[in-house]
Amino acid sequence: MITKKLSYNSQLTGLIIGLLLPVVVMFIFYEVRNMPSIEVFFAQIMKVGVLTHLISLCVVPNLLVFFIFMWTNRLLSAKGIIGASFIYTFIVLVLKFF
Repeated sequence: MITKKLSYNSQLTGLIIGLLLPVVVMFIFYEVRNMPSIEVFFAQIMKVGVLTHLISLCVVPNLLVFFIFMWTNRLLSAKGIIGASFIYTFIVLVLKFF
């Protein structure tokens, strides 16, 4: 029986991880704040006006994953992480200036 070892070296893998990791980090921020609901959490974030700051902060862990992919020679996945980070950058720019 021949088994194929998964290398996780594709742009799609990096893109999916890069898009989902900030959402997970945002959920961790929600849990740490101990709000009654996610709606209250986002209402407070919008009231204070730090949504773009929070999104930017949630994208920072992508940097760690990017370096892990670079060190393990998974360059296509690293490209996907960079692509996801650019998508979040575009979202922050749109929210900030429009």
